[in-house]
Amino acid sequence: MGGTMDGTKQQRRGNTRQRIQDVALELFAEQGYEKTSLREIAERLDVTKAALYYHFKTKEEIIVSLFEDLTKPIEDLIEWGRRQPGTLETKEEIIRRYSEALAGAEPLFRFMQENQATVRELRIGDTFKDRMRGLRDILITPEAELVDQVRSVSAMFTLHAGMFVLQDVEDDPEKRREAVLEVALDMIRQAHEHARHKGD
Repeated sequence: MGGTMDGTKQQRRGNTRQRIQDVALELFAEQGYEKTSLREIAERLDVTKAALYYHFKTKEEIIVSLFEDLTKPIEDLIEWGRRQPGTLETKEEIIRRYSEALAGAEPLFRFMQENQATVRELRIGDTFKDRMRGLRDILITPEAELVDQVRSVSAMFTLHAGMFVLQDVEDDPEKRREAVLEVALDMIRQAHEHARHKGD
């Protein structure tokens, strides 16, 4: 019985942490990161500042934790990709899963785009660049021509563009994600095909 109680408490703690992250992101989007205080986050959550402190001592901690939580699937994807053969199927699967990971992290990426100085200060950008390089190394065929290496990397950034640049082109996020994914997969296939023919 004690174990169940602990489990429930832990789950609730996890949910509170996630609610704090969600509400903080909402407030950052509404009034800007600099102008948002921990007190305001606590008020919107209807908890005391002390309750908020139990999970996070600063706004920076909230953002760093969000970044770590939401980009964990990308880290897992890199680990998975490194263990796979460098086939077209592996690369297509990487692009598909990356598209899903980005969809889950969209509010965070919006924050990163709108608060670049904070991102630089917290060194979130450096970690993100490392993850991008990890994905790039899996997607690129080393002996491929430069143009095909660029195609492979562009497939990744096409997924990013779909999140931000095309927002006002298509209202339905799912339709937009599918269209962007299709283009990214085309680029990967083209790059892979060229590299294969060059090797023949």
